[in-house]
Amino acid sequence: MCMCQFLLQLSQTEVFSLLLPQTSLKRSLDGMQSCEISSDSTDDPLSSGLRIHRQPRIVVIGAGLAGLSATKVLLENGFRDVTVLEASDHIGGRVQSVQHGRATLELGATWIHGACGNPVYHLAEDNGLLEHTTGGEMNVERISLYTTNGVAHYQTNNGKRIPKDLVEEFSDLYNEVYELTQEFFQNGKPVCAESQNSVGVFTRDVVCKRIMLDPDDCESTKKLKLSMLQQYLKVESCESSSPSMDEVSLSEFGEWTEIPGAHYVIPKGFMKIVELLARDIPSKTICLSKPVRCIHWNYSAQHQEVNAGSDDTRLDNNHNENNHGCQPHEHPLSLGHPICVECEDEEWITADHVIVTTSLGALKENHETMFSPSLPRDKVFAIEKLGISTTDKIFLEYEEPFWSPECNSIHFVWEDEAQLEHLAYPEELWYKKICSFDVLHPPERYGYMLSGWICGQEALYMERCDDETVAEICTELLRRFTGNPDIPKPRRILRSSWGSNPYIRGSYSFTRVGSSGADCERLAMPLPYANCTKAPPLQVLFAGEATHRKYYSTAHGALMSGQREATRLTEMYRDLHRAQTIKPNI
Repeated sequence: MCMCQFLLQLSQTEVFSLLLPQTSLKRSLDGMQSCEISSDSTDDPLSSGLRIHRQPRIVVIGAGLAGLSATKVLLENGFRDVTVLEASDHIGGRVQSVQHGRATLELGATWIHGACGNPVYHLAEDNGLLEHTTGGEMNVERISLYTTNGVAHYQTNNGKRIPKDLVEEFSDLYNEVYELTQEFFQNGKPVCAESQNSVGVFTRDVVCKRIMLDPDDCESTKKLKLSMLQQYLKVESCESSSPSMDEVSLSEFGEWTEIPGAHYVIPKGFMKIVELLARDIPSKTICLSKPVRCIHWNYSAQHQEVNAGSDDTRLDNNHNENNHGCQPHEHPLSLGHPICVECEDEEWITADHVIVTTSLGALKENHETMFSPSLPRDKVFAIEKLGISTTDKIFLEYEEPFWSPECNSIHFVWEDEAQLEHLAYPEELWYKKICSFDVLHPPERYGYMLSGWICGQEALYMERCDDETVAEICTELLRRFTGNPDIPKPRRILRSSWGSNPYIRGSYSFTRVGSSGADCERLAMPLPYANCTKAPPLQVLFAGEATHRKYYSTAHGALMSGQREATRLTEMYRDLHRAQTIKPNI
């Protein structure tokens, strides 16, 4: 079946309704519903058309930022047969705001990165979510903290604070080299073989050489700077959500695009962005606790013959049972839908299009069983080559602050790591990957709270520990590095666990050595591919932060990717409308 044949199954009236401006669309839909419900005349061509023809059925897998933004755009453009399947018991995906007294703590997405042209920023600004964001919570620095006020304290494992002027001197050197890492992609600069195309290897090599060649530093100062380099690379790994910067591609590092403007914290919680996206989506559209087992796409006659003889009770499950208000659907083979979504609860849901917003981590783990037929090899290669790891937060709450008023963060510098080339720790030493604790400001909102950062395999080790163990280990670390043996245990601990979440399996993506932005685009490419002329078009579409070449790893990248795929469908039906309404001159 070619694209035109498939699309022409829809009535002109129906396609036209998808393309009207919103005011006209509402009047048109209201009128059609009125005709369908109140007219008793079977001769009414409009109501007859509605009974005979159907809207395209669209299933969105995932109710995170990508899934909700896609659904919102679809509904705004007149698509009415849309169902969202969310595996967990809540919407939001990797946005998880937890209310704590008067404060909101973010276990997932925390910052709006940039303003100009950032749809997340504009959504927050237009709805008054940034009214109480303090000046300190608008950070223009590259590495974002919870506040720009105050001073970062760099402490060694011997309990000594590194002088501020030495920290600033090293920071200037590191930032110079960081800028060099951007040039390989941005200026097409060739990568030398010694760097192994690795950000970590290149950075470590260049910084080490500059430190060792500095005639003004004594040996102890050089060693201290080398130790600080390791700590900076740990912070960078948490920012990139990579196990190590050694795994991040040097040739592709500069493609990630930063939107101009500050990094903003939303005091009422990032979940408010999720709620705004979901506000106009009918509750019956979203089905929670509805994990998907397999997407059967590109249904052929052979598939139909095989499934026609299968257990009818499995295929005929009522979509209204235990499904949070979803509407019942027909037998999956009865209307010739090209897709059948098989859920974990044995229900089968038919569709014309499926938008998959599953995280890269979950795709890595499940893609072999999640798609039937299997994904094309080039898409599988893209999934395998792109990187994703876990970055976790550890919140510690105290009755009183043990840190000084000007302190905005405490960074852990292990002096015995100065000469190490690879930072990987056995499970019992997972805590050595904690790079820092940020002080949450203002205290009037958060109380006395620290937020620690850990990434990679060590984050997964941390997730396996209980709260009491993590609290004790963090307390010992803070006592050791500050030199203050009287630091009390926190009165409360809260932490994320993105790596062990079976529906997420990681925090966000990065371009691993051997991958490129082209892999993001390959992952985003709909199935079947455009050169396949016999199958219905745009059956399986892909969204999510990992599918955005310029804004991967960000909330705005996720949101924009959902909008992109919904727009792709809208434009396809708009093209059909033009083909139906514009008649050739005879």
